[in-house]
Amino acid sequence: MAERTADEIAQIFKEADDRVTFINTYTVEEAKAELSESEQDYKDRLKTSTEYLELIKGYKKEDGITSIWTTEDFTDIDAAIVSGKALIA
Repeated sequence: MAERTADEIAQIFKEADDRVTFINTYTVEEAKAELSESEQDYKDRLKTSTEYLELIKGYKKEDGITSIWTTEDFTDIDAAIVSGKALIA
């Protein structure tokens, strides 16, 4: 796989922000009402979003050592991972 471009990295970070927003915005009740999701669908989406955030933090360049991330701030992502795990449990 070729190195990710700056645009691709920006898109990954944008998708991460969308997942953070989902984790931080919806409770089970809100997901049922606003998203027409069952509790199980909500928890599945929450789990997938949390796992995605954990996964992307570990993305590496082709060398398998160097992170693709440079100056990105992971504060919100880290908090969403913690929140997501708590909500899944």
